[in-house]
Amino acid sequence: MSDVTAGRAAPAPTVFPVLGAASFCHMLNDMLQSLFVAAYPVFRSGFDLSFSQIGALTLTYQVTASLLQPLVGLYTDRRPQPFSLPVGMGASAAGLLLLSVAGSYAMLLAAAALLGVGSSIFHPEASRLARLASGGAHGLAQSVFQVGGNLGSSLGPLLVAFIVLPAGQASLGWFALAGLGGMLVLTALGQWYRRQGHAARPARGRALPAATLPRRQVLGALGVLFCLILSKWFYLASFTSYYVFYLMQEFAVPEAEAQLWLFLFLASVAAGTLIGGPLGDRIGRKPVIWGSILGTLPFALALPHVGLSGTVALSVPIGLIISSAFSAIVVYAQELMPGRVGMVSGLFFGLAFGLGGIGAAALGVLADATSIGFVYDVCAFLPAAGALALLLPEPRRA
Repeated sequence: MSDVTAGRAAPAPTVFPVLGAASFCHMLNDMLQSLFVAAYPVFRSGFDLSFSQIGALTLTYQVTASLLQPLVGLYTDRRPQPFSLPVGMGASAAGLLLLSVAGSYAMLLAAAALLGVGSSIFHPEASRLARLASGGAHGLAQSVFQVGGNLGSSLGPLLVAFIVLPAGQASLGWFALAGLGGMLVLTALGQWYRRQGHAARPARGRALPAATLPRRQVLGALGVLFCLILSKWFYLASFTSYYVFYLMQEFAVPEAEAQLWLFLFLASVAAGTLIGGPLGDRIGRKPVIWGSILGTLPFALALPHVGLSGTVALSVPIGLIISSAFSAIVVYAQELMPGRVGMVSGLFFGLAFGLGGIGAAALGVLADATSIGFVYDVCAFLPAAGALALLLPEPRRA
């Protein structure tokens, strides 16, 4: 698939400094938020939490983000808000500060909600900024932008292992300084974004571009993408929320070592994200989408039946393969609904957060009722849903 180019001027070149700065800020934003998830063992021991309560924390954080992101994106499609970017980063930093002083489970839930609000403000506009700086290489731009977030997510377990575990919950507050630095960079990016404002939104009174497929096909394709996002993020939730506990309970791995293995998995997710977007630019989004999710299936099926070394080894191709789909999914959806970049970005980032939160909550209840090992037995079949991607249509060229 390719964007419609007939009758249009050649796109401006890709603005890599802007893309790099946006990716860096995405790394800082998601690092702040990953510290929350990576610190679950600290909260579990400090507040005597069950797996169900841990799942509820994730649900609060991710559903808050998922409900607001599409609304933020829909609003900014009409009225871009360049300087909402530092506001979103500030909300994430404030959530981390609240976590550092939380003395009750209710305060943990409030901090989780604040982190979700920060994410919902940051992601739609930052994704639009990346597309604006893409110069037409939309898959590449989405991958560069998203890999920053994945790198930030992978840093959380390392920082918890080497700083938070030895120093305690209060040390989380120091990382809010990273959020302050991100706010400064995002303010500069907002100024660049504002100067490009004429290219970032349709002129008043002008209709948005029409989709290249009939409405029924667009809705059907969005339904398929929803099912794919559901399977992908439910499976990822088993790693992001429970992989540390799985390694500790199944293989008696010390907590600090388990955090390092989680970092390895998240680093492979970052690498896969960087690969998926440019590959979609070259061979098309659809092959990347179905190959990424369905291609994870054999590794996922094998993982619950191997030892520690095998589990760690399998986690790398799992993270690498399954993460390559998201950039392709977002750009594919943007091409289905041209002119709705903010809404589509907010919808799919929101779905990722929301379904990940629902998955974490459901898997926490399942783990309490059975065992953490049984959770991985069940989740191993989720990537089979990747076969649904074969039903996705190809957008017509104008």
